[in-house]
Amino acid sequence: MSLIRGTALIGYPELVVQLGGDPVPLLRRAGIPRSAVGHIDAFIGFRNAITAIESAAATTKTADFGRRLAERQGIDILGPVGAAARTAPTVGAALIAIGRYMGVYSPGIAVTVAPEVETARARIEYRILLDNIGDCRQTIELALGIGLRIFRLLVDSRFAPLMVHLPHRPVADKANYTRYFATRIRFAEPWAAFTVRSADLKRHIAADSGVHDTVVAYLDSVAPAHSADLVQQVRTLIRHLLGTGTLNTALVARHFAMHPRTLQRRLANQSTSFEQLIEDVRCDLTRTYLRDTNMPLAQLAEVLGYSQQSVLTRSCQRWFGTNPRKQRRALRAATAALSTEEPR
Repeated sequence: MSLIRGTALIGYPELVVQLGGDPVPLLRRAGIPRSAVGHIDAFIGFRNAITAIESAAATTKTADFGRRLAERQGIDILGPVGAAARTAPTVGAALIAIGRYMGVYSPGIAVTVAPEVETARARIEYRILLDNIGDCRQTIELALGIGLRIFRLLVDSRFAPLMVHLPHRPVADKANYTRYFATRIRFAEPWAAFTVRSADLKRHIAADSGVHDTVVAYLDSVAPAHSADLVQQVRTLIRHLLGTGTLNTALVARHFAMHPRTLQRRLANQSTSFEQLIEDVRCDLTRTYLRDTNMPLAQLAEVLGYSQQSVLTRSCQRWFGTNPRKQRRALRAATAALSTEEPR
């Protein structure tokens, strides 16, 4: 079971009460001890936390619950990971520290920085590394809301990204998103991310190198093994390369400066393989796109790197026991049962 620190729900009980709900039964149904909420040394199931957040939005009929909760949280929820970021020399170094040590906060989350040299931009991507998690739109919006607050802490209180990318359709009025993030929003994207200026990553922070080195040394001693990180990093590369026609073991192995056989051996040590990771990523993306977008099936097949739509159909039969259209209807029906109809 993937865990997350209790600070992930800081402000949750108070917000639910403010919105006219009762947090106690919501937490109980999600299997979360009230005593764990808000505590950095307490761990709760990541899936349980997602359930608590999504169910609170539905129960209180608050379409922007995740973003409202983000206003009550900040970099401090990350504990020592946040300390490493705040004492880093630049904004880019701070984000890299967050990505490197995110497993200390939760091994179910990945944060990556992808520079786009030709455009002088960078994409900061947030991913949930859990399979079959169902509707998690509020949780994703919570994460991006916290990300915005972290940027404004590190860069400037008026900072706005060039663009915000959401992997789902809007759950509230689009103007609500624009006001919140103060920038353009793109929905039904392949990732949850910010696009920022590369120059913003070079901005200096009033860092304390002594404290930073001490915090990093501590995080190195408690961070998940790097061999486990390799699986997450390979998944990220697969996701980026799927629709390009360039995805192969040799290319990914070259990215990690290792021989393809070495990559396969290290993945085998983690009870997986390159081919299995491709299969897992395709399955996860298919579920997300069918549920959250109206993308035509022919286009979805291309995004997944399939040569024909018929291959997508056969894959869906293997994963879900039905064809893509029926799976889309089933996912939409399940989401509708959990989602709120009217924004508050």
